[in-house]
Amino acid sequence: MMDGLDLPLVWAGIILFGVMMYVVMDGFDLGIGILFPFFDEKEDRDVMMNTVAPVWDGNETWLVLGGAGLLAAFPLAYGVILSAFYLPLMLMLIGLVFRGVAFEFRMKARAGKRRMWDQAFIGGSVAATFFQGVTLGAFLDGVPVVEGEFAGGPLDWVSPFALFTGVALMVAYALLGATWLVMKTEGPLQQRMRQLGQWLTWALLAVIVAISIWTPLAHDAIAQRWFQWPQLLWFSPVPVLVGLCTWALLHSLRGEGHARPFLLTLALLFLGYSGLAISLWPHVVPPDITLWQAAGPDESLGFALVGAVVILPLVLAYTGFAYWVFRGKVRAGDGYH
Repeated sequence: MMDGLDLPLVWAGIILFGVMMYVVMDGFDLGIGILFPFFDEKEDRDVMMNTVAPVWDGNETWLVLGGAGLLAAFPLAYGVILSAFYLPLMLMLIGLVFRGVAFEFRMKARAGKRRMWDQAFIGGSVAATFFQGVTLGAFLDGVPVVEGEFAGGPLDWVSPFALFTGVALMVAYALLGATWLVMKTEGPLQQRMRQLGQWLTWALLAVIVAISIWTPLAHDAIAQRWFQWPQLLWFSPVPVLVGLCTWALLHSLRGEGHARPFLLTLALLFLGYSGLAISLWPHVVPPDITLWQAAGPDESLGFALVGAVVILPLVLAYTGFAYWVFRGKVRAGDGYH
């Protein structure tokens, strides 16, 4: 505590915000890569990529912010988490590199080489998404820590639950990508995205139900948080809101709405994210290390907070400006209008 301000709690909020922004903003362009195999026509793929071409690289700013914030505010958690998940995080980064390189090279490749870069874009998007989900699932499983150091093995992250969350995140990002393209495209491509979005909505609901059942059965500590007072008060509206958002999303995909399906998908992701926060609170490394145990000195947290207060508004401002400039529909051959 410093001058009445709980700095570890403030930094937890900043990091959670940064990670959520990454999921929202990089999620839909990773989702586009996951959707690529469903669309073979060059014109469709060109339009799909052009919807994110001006903004995709800036979206990953939030991933950097989350990692840097974890190092600055919770160095113990940073060391443990990177030691525990070194392999899946490296595979995720390799996927992001392949996706980024393919994004740039595909636009300049000759016709004979373009398909190769399409495959790299698909593979990079799938790998990055899958290993993000695997890391999340393994994190929920818990990390063995002895005297402040990771005490497990290099493959402890491999488990049925973690692998399932990897697939679940692919479904979530694919739906986010489909609804983004409903908002940004028109004509036959948009109609196909509406149809695909309905199937993906049902698939996402199925994985949400599966994870909601599997998580408390596999993790007693999380079950206690869900079903004890007052956590139950905070958690109980989440299933109801998920059902309402799913119904509204299916209705909007069958109708004529353009932005509403994307916004409702964001609401579903936010509800899942809030459920995750409730499940883990107040641990930054489950099952034993809390925010305050992992936090750095108050002096370091306060110093870093000054930089965050300056940087965050700037990042939000230029991100908002970029999306405003490139708003509107994307059409084949003629870009933005």
